Amino acid sequence: MTTPKTAAPKSAESAAPTRQSLKSAQTRGRLIEATIQCLVKVGYSGTTTPLVATEAGLSRGAMLHHFENSATLIRATIVELHERRLRAFRRSSEVTHHDPSAMVGAYWRQVQKPAFVAFQELALAARTNADLAQIMQPLQVEYRERFHAEAFTLFPEWHSAPEQFAQAMALSQTLMEGMAMSLLTGALDEAMVPALLAMLEEKIRALRPA
Repeated sequence: MTTPKTAAPKSAESAAPTRQSLKSAQTRGRLIEATIQCLVKVGYSGTTTPLVATEAGLSRGAMLHHFENSATLIRATIVELHERRLRAFRRSSEVTHHDPSAMVGAYWRQVQKPAFVAFQELALAARTNADLAQIMQPLQVEYRERFHAEAFTLFPEWHSAPEQFAQAMALSQTLMEGMAMSLLTGALDEAMVPALLAMLEEKIRALRPA
């Protein structure tokens, strides 16, 4: 039997991204960022591909070269929003001794950004839009699984109390994201924010293993 030939390893030069691939990635990034800005400015129903192209400073034809339709663009945008949330979560875990105050503050700053508003626009629209829900739901499951896996790795001090850890994570996300949405709609007085965040910090300390 003939021994199959082993492919020669790629050189560093051939493995490096080409100028064209870098330019393509930059253009895709511009279109995704433009989509986020449109979602913030006009909501999901108003975010059309011509508007995104205009926001990105590109022709619609150039946009369609990178994203063949709105579904592929929205999917790429959701993936990017998830990646940003995970990166922010990793940064919040880097604070000294995982102090609840610093961590709560880091995540609270994250939910003040346009990316959070854009994601909420998509999440709410998916409730009544079957096509969008079909795109979003599997990505949400994937994100949730990645989030929990990373959280358990990043916070080893909680390994002895996985149930309390899950509660602390769910409470933090639900409360801060709900507060951010309530501020946007005027349902929450901004003066109450510091006290509510302080209450959350104390609850996390109470759940934390000794």
